[in-house]
Amino acid sequence: MVMMSLPLRLPATGLWTTGLDLYPPGESAELAAELEELGLGALWLSEGLVHDPFVAAAGLLAATRSLVVGTGIAVIWGRHPHWLRASARALLDARPGRFALGLGVSHAQVVNGVLGLDFQRPLATLRTYLDDLDAPDGMRAMLGLPEAGRPPRVLAALGPRALELARDRADGAITYLVPPEHTARARALLGPDRTLIVEQSVVVGTGHDDARSRAREHIASYLGGPAYRASWQRLGFTDADLEAGGSDRLVDALVAVGEDQVAGRIAAHLAAGADHVCLQALPAEQFTGVPARQWRLLAAIGRPAAA
Repeated sequence: MVMMSLPLRLPATGLWTTGLDLYPPGESAELAAELEELGLGALWLSEGLVHDPFVAAAGLLAATRSLVVGTGIAVIWGRHPHWLRASARALLDARPGRFALGLGVSHAQVVNGVLGLDFQRPLATLRTYLDDLDAPDGMRAMLGLPEAGRPPRVLAALGPRALELARDRADGAITYLVPPEHTARARALLGPDRTLIVEQSVVVGTGHDDARSRAREHIASYLGGPAYRASWQRLGFTDADLEAGGSDRLVDALVAVGEDQVAGRIAAHLAAGADHVCLQALPAEQFTGVPARQWRLLAAIGRPAAA
């Protein structure tokens, strides 16, 4: 365990998940408690599919003793800064040192297609949102209460300008779908005193062909995202790598398959400057629940790296 710019203790590895809120809350809580017993130290929740991630985080924190729960990430669009700040502060007040606020702009498919909002000028919008988030709390002033201070936060960031914003306006960054080469560049931009959290997609506990199929399907779902394409092109991937579901070279760089490769990729990210690597286990079908069997395997893989 190490202390970083983000004022809480994170192990070297954790889990990142989408779809945990598809389980009944009681089952999710039981699974989180089991994973904590297996040695898991941190769990990151993506923007909720059916439940608000702050509500989900409250249940998971209550069901565990020391597990750190983070939003990875909460989407800023449609969330008033006052209420987001209040939600984060309530979790931190209830469970000091155990909640990590991750914020980001997501992408057009979610913002336009799901939320029905207008995805424009995302980086400028995030800057303005942070200004509002850091403004004096009018409600506390009206009630005669002192300022509570801003909740610690990390920002979703891939490109240089986003990483610089995370360096200047947050406690660090959380990156997504990147190889260790990106982690080294991100560390250089963030400097030594900001927390760098890296998501790493993985498949364990299944046959090679099935694992490759899951990996390719996962990468294919992001090939239309301009931010991801730009990120990969900055790392030297070509247009040919971004066609027909993604080249083998791209898939291999972004998804670790099998326990040995996962352990090696964790080590490579940490050596490149990551403080914490959150492992996203890819299920056989997207949005059908959570890959609990893989999580149990990953809890064991992560323990040596976290020691």
